Amino acid sequence: MNMICESEKLDDYLLELNEVNYSNPIIGAKVDELFNPSQTDIEKAKVAFEFVRDEISHSWDIQGKRITCNASDVLAYKEGICYAKSNLLASLLRSQGIPTGFCYQRLMLFDTPEKGYCIHALNAVFLKSLNKWVRLDARGNKKGIDAQFSIDEEKLAFPTHEELDEKDYPLIYVKPHPKTIAVLEEHSDALEMYKHHLPESL
Repeated sequence: MNMICESEKLDDYLLELNEVNYSNPIIGAKVDELFNPSQTDIEKAKVAFEFVRDEISHSWDIQGKRITCNASDVLAYKEGICYAKSNLLASLLRSQGIPTGFCYQRLMLFDTPEKGYCIHALNAVFLKSLNKWVRLDARGNKKGIDAQFSIDEEKLAFPTHEELDEKDYPLIYVKPHPKTIAVLEEHSDALEMYKHHLPESL
């Protein structure tokens, strides 16, 4: 898939946002723990990706009701859905001057079209040493899901089945899509939100 940048300015993918609040002290402490000046951008991207994938629980997997959104809250509570986890990964990498954007897929919410669709969030990271964007999905692995850090062939959490009306959106967004932030702000029970209220398209 040919990815399309929403902005031609790489610096736009380094901006601090409400949701990507990397000057927050809790983010700063984690940054100091994860990164050091001797690491390459590839090494930093891998470390950050694996931390968010493995150490931040996906709300649905743990059946947690708490809704997190801003990167600092996701880190503090160590849980969130994919929208929240993508905010944290973007925050960690942008703090290191690594351009990071937001990408989306339209997927079946569960296992059949009849059970509805949802928008799934992941990240695209620009690795200057390779001069290319790489998509990474830090949703969290479990049985049947095996997302990995890969700079060659994508190893995302979910393949898209176009024949079932799933799709990959090619745009790399500078900010989280407003629909994803709105749903996090409008609900108070993550499980109820996940089952019934996630956006179905962008």
